[in-house]
Amino acid sequence: MSNLVSKYGLLEPADAEWLHLLIGDWQLISDLAFADLVLWLPMPDGAFIAVAQCRPSTGATVHYDDIVGSFAPEGLLPQLERALVEESTQRSREPRWFGTYAVREETVPVVRAGRAIAVVARQTNLGSGRTPSRLELNYVEAADDLMNMVATGDFPSPDGATGPRRGAPRVGDGLIRLNSEGEVLYASPNALSCFHRLGVIGALVGESLIEVATALIEHKAPVDESMPLVVMGRAPWRTEIDSKGVCLSIRSVPLTEHGRRIGAVLMCRDVSELRRRERELITKDATIREIHHRVKNNLQTVAALLRLQARRMTVPEAKEALEEAMRRVATIALVHDSLSQTLDEEVEFDTMVGRALRLAADVASAGVSVRTVQSGSFGLVPAQDATALALVLTELVTNAVEHGLSKSGGGTVEIHALRDGKHLRVTVADDGVGMSEGKGPSGGLGTQIVRTLVTNELQGEIEWAARDAGGTIVTVSVTLRGVTA
Repeated sequence: MSNLVSKYGLLEPADAEWLHLLIGDWQLISDLAFADLVLWLPMPDGAFIAVAQCRPSTGATVHYDDIVGSFAPEGLLPQLERALVEESTQRSREPRWFGTYAVREETVPVVRAGRAIAVVARQTNLGSGRTPSRLELNYVEAADDLMNMVATGDFPSPDGATGPRRGAPRVGDGLIRLNSEGEVLYASPNALSCFHRLGVIGALVGESLIEVATALIEHKAPVDESMPLVVMGRAPWRTEIDSKGVCLSIRSVPLTEHGRRIGAVLMCRDVSELRRRERELITKDATIREIHHRVKNNLQTVAALLRLQARRMTVPEAKEALEEAMRRVATIALVHDSLSQTLDEEVEFDTMVGRALRLAADVASAGVSVRTVQSGSFGLVPAQDATALALVLTELVTNAVEHGLSKSGGGTVEIHALRDGKHLRVTVADDGVGMSEGKGPSGGLGTQIVRTLVTNELQGEIEWAARDAGGTIVTVSVTLRGVTA
């Protein structure tokens, strides 16, 4: 709609925002009216263009094809013009035929700040030809009230945010009509079923809904502060009534006439199962975080035991092997530490790997001056790849320090990350002595670990090469799992 408004319309930003609010909530009117709604925007040359449309989920549609972007037909133009100029609802005397079925049309001005800025066409398919039920009559009466509010600038409500939680009630889930005192005028069968699940016995019609809802609240149970205003139909908000294991979501739409409140339409929906699943997910997330935290603690304990054992060793080779094992365990512990601090199964890799690489360089340098420089961004890395990737980088930095920089008296290790969606390319370069001419990397345990993790765990590629300025550069290319490109 924004593109059409900016291309053809002469609306102020505030007027365009008002139309966005309207189409964001007009599915409610379409379902209540059993009618298609089309938003017609006037153009400078007198024509009207359709910038939005809505089909009812409660009845047959009029427009089987999308008409957004089309111009109003000649037969509808006079009715649209009168609605816009006179700022009043216009009803056609005779139905208009769409092929084999008749359509009753009504045009309603969209008023904001005392002036009409567009027109809504309400088009009802008369093909069914049957006597409307009590439910349908109440639906249509509520739709009439809302359309009158559109024509007076009282709908949509800028304060009518329904909240971000899932489970927003719809017309078909259950509908209640209230008078200005909050007494029930009509309750649909689905609405009665919703309240029966909460323990309400008997009919709701004629009862004060706030008194019914208050009796349902359990002693010392937390209550939404907005609940009385919503249940009485005084505020265009949402609330929930939670009692006896049943959770009912209620949305209120106050009805006004010339600024005076005449009643309200309430929609209700049983969201017990939805809330139960949400609580299970929250519990699951907390459990996963606790598991990561305990794994991190256990790994730190193992690293501490390896450190103690290494201190007691007198054989240099055995002591070095234990220290390398300690460093690898500590790297894995860092990953689980990061996972324990987030709800997502993803690691903010830049901060975590920075700590691990500095630690690896300090441990491996053994008194030699070594500097680590990190550039680029790894971004969020899935947990299933984070551990293997962290170990690979730690081993590469350790090898660069031990086999390259230690022999040259120190230097710099540069780690550069290039992220493009799910593709990650990392280079680890040092300015040490480099590889012997014609020889590849050493075949030690660290190199074997790196090759295995990159090819088997990360399903990636790794390449060693000599730097032109001296030293070695290692390139790792992987495709991260669970990341949308």
